[in-house]
Amino acid sequence: MLPDPLHPAIVHFPIVLAMLAPLVALASLWAIRRGARTTRAWGVTTAVLAGLALSAWVATATGEREEDRVERVVGERALHGHEEAAEVFLFSAVGLLAVGLVGLARGRVGMAGRALGTIGTAALVGVGINVGHSGGQLVYRHGAGAAYASPSGASPSTQPRDRRGGDDDEAWLQVGRGASNRSD
Repeated sequence: MLPDPLHPAIVHFPIVLAMLAPLVALASLWAIRRGARTTRAWGVTTAVLAGLALSAWVATATGEREEDRVERVVGERALHGHEEAAEVFLFSAVGLLAVGLVGLARGRVGMAGRALGTIGTAALVGVGINVGHSGGQLVYRHGAGAAYASPSGASPSTQPRDRRGGDDDEAWLQVGRGASNRSD
């Protein structure tokens, strides 16, 4: 059985692969320089880039599937920024995979593909940080996790009061927003 919601369980894969890709690309270039077969060494980088593009696509698809439920809690404006950042990340990852595939070629074309691919992996780290930060803002600043705090996905203000019987609605709202400094 898959986790519900699936998006938070998936999003870490493309971010981790984006952070590892520059290291793998540099290691591949080092191995090629030391005499390793280009297709074998750069093939590892290309495989990481393929995994990155695939996981970015899955993360984007699961985010779109869960968008309506989360939008009821955080609003369209907050969600739109994260969605845009995720699309830039996805398109960048797919483009980087194409460049990585060029890096498998021989001669100057392959060399250029490997150089551009390595530079691209470093640039993608920044894009990944941006999408991860905007997702974190949704969860920790805007309370996106509250969409899953009840089976209906109702916002914290429409959920039952604290089970301890307190009447502190503001404290309950803070719990829904992920605040950790709640006063009892």
